[in-house]
Amino acid sequence: KMETTKTMQTENKMGTMPVGKLIFSMSVPMMISMIVQALYNIVDSVFVSMISEDALAAVSLAFPLQSLMIAFSTGIGVGINSQLSRALGEKKPQRANRIAASGVILELFFTLLFVLTGLFLAVPFFRAQTADASIFSQGVLYTRIVCCGSLGIFMEITFERFLQSTGRTTLSMISQLLGAVFNIIMDPVLIFGLFGLPKLGIAGAALATVLGQCLSALLAIYLNQRKNPEVSLKLSSFGFHPELLQRILAVGIPSTIMQALSSFMVYSMNRILIGFSSTATAILGVYFKVSSLIFMPLYGLNNGTVPILAYNYGAGHKRRIEHTLRFSTLTALGFMFVGLLLFELLPAFFFRLFNASEEMLRLGIPAFRIIGLCLPFVGFSISTSSAFQALGKGFYSMAASIGRQLVFLLPAAYLLAATGELQNVWWSIVIAEGAGLFVSLFFLLRILRLLIAPLPDDGVR
Repeated sequence: KMETTKTMQTENKMGTMPVGKLIFSMSVPMMISMIVQALYNIVDSVFVSMISEDALAAVSLAFPLQSLMIAFSTGIGVGINSQLSRALGEKKPQRANRIAASGVILELFFTLLFVLTGLFLAVPFFRAQTADASIFSQGVLYTRIVCCGSLGIFMEITFERFLQSTGRTTLSMISQLLGAVFNIIMDPVLIFGLFGLPKLGIAGAALATVLGQCLSALLAIYLNQRKNPEVSLKLSSFGFHPELLQRILAVGIPSTIMQALSSFMVYSMNRILIGFSSTATAILGVYFKVSSLIFMPLYGLNNGTVPILAYNYGAGHKRRIEHTLRFSTLTALGFMFVGLLLFELLPAFFFRLFNASEEMLRLGIPAFRIIGLCLPFVGFSISTSSAFQALGKGFYSMAASIGRQLVFLLPAAYLLAATGELQNVWWSIVIAEGAGLFVSLFFLLRILRLLIAPLPDDGVR
């Protein structure tokens, strides 16, 4: 009886706790862990660059495929999170367990796809990008290790989403932090062969990544089994449930496509920028590294907001949905205005972290100041995107992302590149994000009119 009471109190947190306090209690742990992961990505690049410039190039060329793996794991995770939180809000524990089991099956399926990709497609993937033997060999080795060890990241994301869906974001943070810190520590140890271990070079960087992900996955599984009674994975929960698989994929696939678009966008922008100089492509690379630190708090906020919106939509709490949307959007805009100030005031500092040449500083400082202007637009678009996902309208997220990253950005970049002025190309990012803001606003107003407004006012705040 005590366990049942405790379970209900935990479950009802998302329907009873004051919205502002709830959002931060859910989001701050994920913000912390995601910032650490962003720092890891930067530190990882620094260590790999110490091997050789070819090694750094190899990892950079592997990025689109590695990013695609993350897109699938987190995209399906968003679908799991949305459907699981809604089932809990509707007080349907058996359905929640079947959703969790279906999510595990989906993530295992995509794990297999990436293992096969690493085994059979790594060679043609790199052959299409480079003729340099050193970059090719190191890139293939790195990609195969990361892809064949992808079970770690798929299971890590899956079980962390179970914790997030039930409001246990602190436990999710602990599992993420463990893997990220392990990566940071083991990178130099495995790359350079410290403490008597063999010097593995770029293979060491890949192994540190995979082992960190596996460690996070094991801890997340343990925490779910011991600390998360709302999600109980039993053999009876597993089975073929087409309706549940379809619902997870309906939200997860658009989210996956949305994240995967960024890889294609980076590839296409690099093709445009290389027409000016390799320094121009390096500037874009530095932008993505630095902006990841700024965006991570926003993504942590979104990950905390999704289960809150989904739960309260399932429970029919109209006012809490509206309050959550308003609070999360304003908070996201606040984060991005801080980012805007950093890009405008400290561009030289960021470039010097990456040992920038004088030419990179000359071209990069004005580039950062131009690109920085779009950050508040990005904050609004990403914030509303999480709301679309939580309320089961993943297609809206995908459509808005396609508009921002493909329909508006690439044509604008191509046309501005035709002027022969590199600085003009950076304005394409601002133009695309400004247009994307209006698309997101249109979908948000549609959501409010069709989904939220018809809900009865039950008085729950």
